[in-house]
Amino acid sequence: MNHSQSIRLALGGDHAGFPLKQAVAEHFGDRVSQVIDCGTNSGESCDYPDFAIAVAREIVQGRADKGLLICGSGVGVSVAANKIPGIRASICHDTYSAHQGVEHDDMNVLCIGGRIIGSELAFEIIESFLGAKYEPQERHQRRLDKVLDIEKRGLDTL
Repeated sequence: MNHSQSIRLALGGDHAGFPLKQAVAEHFGDRVSQVIDCGTNSGESCDYPDFAIAVAREIVQGRADKGLLICGSGVGVSVAANKIPGIRASICHDTYSAHQGVEHDDMNVLCIGGRIIGSELAFEIIESFLGAKYEPQERHQRRLDKVLDIEKRGLDTL
């Protein structure tokens, strides 16, 4: 996976995502330049927003290039991460959405449901996400600019 070698990946998840998070860290540890483990470090009950914040912080502060969040369904971490300015997170349980979200929408955080999909499919989806690059064609940039404006100004833009 040469195209992902230079990627610094921030990885986090709650107790429901912990088993898959551990498998991902092991599987991708030598396929990216760095895995930044943002927790959790056990299967004990914990709160998904804490890990969305931790992963987002790594990206926003420039220490990570992309993020991966895993909870039970992927929904909670996606909702929480998208509240943070600079984060564009989405649940993707298929490879097409994982690369298209990056290529068209500049998605920088992939969210996965650890109780929804198995590890082999998760690995394929993550591979697709890591290998994708934003392609700023005019229509993609125009749409992303609108999203960034909403993020910056809130409902005042509507």
